[in-house]
Amino acid sequence: MIYIAVVTVYVLLLLSISVYKSRTIKSDEDFMVAGRGVPVYMLVATLVCTWIGSGSLFGTAGLTFRVGISELWFSAGAWLGIIIVYLIAARVRRIAQYTLTDLLEKRYSQLAKVLGTITIIIAYMVIAGYQFKGGGRFISLLSEGAITPETGMLIAALLIVGFTVLAGMVSIVSIDIFNGSIMLLAMAATLPFAIMGHGGVDAVISTIRQTEPTHLSIMAGHDFVWVIGIALPTFLLLMSESSMYQKFSSADSARNARRAVMGMFIGIVIIETLMMFIALVGFAIYADDPRFFLADGSVNRAMAEEIILRIGFEQLPVIIGSLLLAAGAAIIISTGNTFLMVTSTNVTRDIFQAFFYKNATPTQVVWLQRGCIVGIGILAYLMMSQFETILEMAFVSYTMIGASLAPALLAAFFWKRVTRIAGVLSIASGMLTVITITVLNSIYRDGSGQFLGFTFPMNTDYIAIPAVIVSVSTLVIVSLVTPKPAKEDWEDFIDEKPAA
Repeated sequence: MIYIAVVTVYVLLLLSISVYKSRTIKSDEDFMVAGRGVPVYMLVATLVCTWIGSGSLFGTAGLTFRVGISELWFSAGAWLGIIIVYLIAARVRRIAQYTLTDLLEKRYSQLAKVLGTITIIIAYMVIAGYQFKGGGRFISLLSEGAITPETGMLIAALLIVGFTVLAGMVSIVSIDIFNGSIMLLAMAATLPFAIMGHGGVDAVISTIRQTEPTHLSIMAGHDFVWVIGIALPTFLLLMSESSMYQKFSSADSARNARRAVMGMFIGIVIIETLMMFIALVGFAIYADDPRFFLADGSVNRAMAEEIILRIGFEQLPVIIGSLLLAAGAAIIISTGNTFLMVTSTNVTRDIFQAFFYKNATPTQVVWLQRGCIVGIGILAYLMMSQFETILEMAFVSYTMIGASLAPALLAAFFWKRVTRIAGVLSIASGMLTVITITVLNSIYRDGSGQFLGFTFPMNTDYIAIPAVIVSVSTLVIVSLVTPKPAKEDWEDFIDEKPAA
């Protein structure tokens, strides 16, 4: 009962902050990018909270339970992406658009913007949806099964949509300073208690060696193609993550946008590494627990994704467990807020304002976006039946964004030769490749089949590789066979002189 009380009090605290901040909304710019006045410490917190979501709490945990420390390749893809983002953060803030798709329009065309918007809407609805799914599991666990995961998912969806509707980006950056702090504190406190609860480091290592020794190997018996397959989605998503670009535009200066990226790098590396080790210790703790394994001895992937929360609920002292479960609520709420916010911003600006309500007043835009948040939340909720695990959803959504948008976006900032039509076709080809693979996986879910020489269902660990090959090949080939772009096409994106 104490766990329910702690989580409820924390959620009510976040809700009260959102209600208070909703009174400060005076324009659409306040709602979308927090008035472009967010200081570094708040920007760092909200960037960290953007990335550490259910994909980490459940997906990273489940992957670690399945493959051990080689999960770090999945996380390291994002870490490398952050380093590259550091190089362009100041330029993004200087260009000062609202969304990533604004950047695509500026460098390529309005068609690129529309295609980018469609890609983001589809992928981010999946990401927002698996926050609902993760929230449903969290609520079911917290209630000890009294609330089913399905009912919990509905409750989580209502909470997350409600938070986002209240105050938009102002609300998100305000509550994320609390969310980021509690995430770091909870993970740092949980690891030593979990280790001690199993008898110490030596006991943990001994159990893993006896049960699954490859879990202590950085490759876990896999080849380099597998490493590429699991690192690519996080790497590409990080570099084309629209909510980050929207938050860069919220920074109070270009210099501070860049400083915030370094803070984000440090925070994410620490938290994700702690989460990996907690899940690894969890494997040792539950190595003989039949709930985590199927009849054939393989890992029950859905159950394995709950390993961090199970440790908090079943293994830790009440105070530490309460802290970890509050952090779980923070992770789910903060990421759900962000992805609903970004998706609704794209729909509002790139579709409704661009084509239907060109003369809308700032107040009308705010209410239009609030309506979009509700509509997108409903669609995200309805999409959940198409996937079995959160990690599967993460791979598909990450690849959808990364393979479609990252090549064109990176080329805009680093390759003068990329042409407008090449950018458009690269986005379209990446998006269609991921959609095709996902549809074929669904068709052949209960069996196997061949299509164009490939066997389906395709393991989602590898889904990024064909999608990236198609998108990058299209970008390069079309750019080289079409006329060079004019200087004015790329001069705002590429610094010809090193930054001071």
